Amino acid sequence: MSTTMVVNRALFDEVMVPNYAPASVIPVRGQGSRVWDQNEREYIDFAGGIAVSSLGHCHPALVSALKQQADKLWHLSNVLTNEPALRLAKKLVDATFADKVYFANSGAEANEAAFKLARRWALDKFGEHKQQIISFGKSFHGRTFFTVTVGGQASYSDGFGPKPGGVVHAEFNNLDSVKALISDNTCAIVVEPIQGEGGIIPAEPAFLQGLRELCDQHNALLVFDEVQTGVGRTGKLYAYMNYGVTPDILTTAKSLGGGFPIGAMLTSNPIASHLKVGTHGSTYGGNPLACAVAEAVIDTINTPEVLAGVLQNEQLFRECLAEVNNQYQVFTEVRGQGMLLGAVLNEKYRGRARDFFLAAADQGLMALVAGPDVIRFAPSLVITERDIREGMQRFAAAVKQVVEA
Repeated sequence: MSTTMVVNRALFDEVMVPNYAPASVIPVRGQGSRVWDQNEREYIDFAGGIAVSSLGHCHPALVSALKQQADKLWHLSNVLTNEPALRLAKKLVDATFADKVYFANSGAEANEAAFKLARRWALDKFGEHKQQIISFGKSFHGRTFFTVTVGGQASYSDGFGPKPGGVVHAEFNNLDSVKALISDNTCAIVVEPIQGEGGIIPAEPAFLQGLRELCDQHNALLVFDEVQTGVGRTGKLYAYMNYGVTPDILTTAKSLGGGFPIGAMLTSNPIASHLKVGTHGSTYGGNPLACAVAEAVIDTINTPEVLAGVLQNEQLFRECLAEVNNQYQVFTEVRGQGMLLGAVLNEKYRGRARDFFLAAADQGLMALVAGPDVIRFAPSLVITERDIREGMQRFAAAVKQVVEA
């Protein structure tokens, strides 16, 4: 790239497909939970790249793992395996219910693999009739055509032609709505333990337990999409551990790589056996660089100290948000768990989550939305108390900006 090239927001409009509408701010470096833009303006990061930067920016353990692996081996085709992939898979298996791991590049790819496996498992064991997938309204499972169809938001899947068939949607946290749809033709129920894009809505324990029982009764697989809730974000390595409900298949990504693209599907030996050689694959899945970084993520996060710290940070977030709300009365509740929280706007400010998001950026804070009515926070799991308190001061200023506008 020429050193004289002007790299700014206008260049995006010139050279990029217009499916995104990024802010004019272009970050250029980060450290911990702080980010600086091209003008050296500092931001506190409560967004975490949408629940991705699980250890903040440029965490030394991740930087070291990447640099060490970069000097060894970058890529191999899948006619070969590699040491980082095997080490990471072993650690995931040892830490979870699973026996087997499949690596991909993203949450969508991990979900694509999970849905294909569920269909193949059902076909092999029961025949072609057993192909129905039950998902839930407001769910989100990725942007491939299959995963976006399984997702429960038609605005993401409409307008691209005929959708994959055999997918129906029940109401989240409503077990009766699932009972009305499930049959011996159902191969899988797919659920997020906490709906992320749908508004940071936690599943009720009885609901997930009921899904487990329905799957057992109808010989269907229970698939947990833990792309957003996984790798310590709820205070456990995976959110299913909070519920005492074990899925048949689990997908993970986002926080798994701490910012380096990686996804994984975890399952048991009997189910994994149905993805025989050649039935599925990925050019970059199991990439040595990605797996080396993800191994460092798991080693760092999966400790009692870090996981307990996530819940301590949650309490501090909730206390600070309560203080903001006592002053400005803009939320009805704060939903979620650990470092995945959503502040739900009250009737007066309903539909204005983006206004608060933009005001936060004006005040030097990176936040998120989860639909039009929820302000989402998904920061580093190891964010410091100082950064939480200062970030919340900036958020209070943002709320004041909206309220007094």
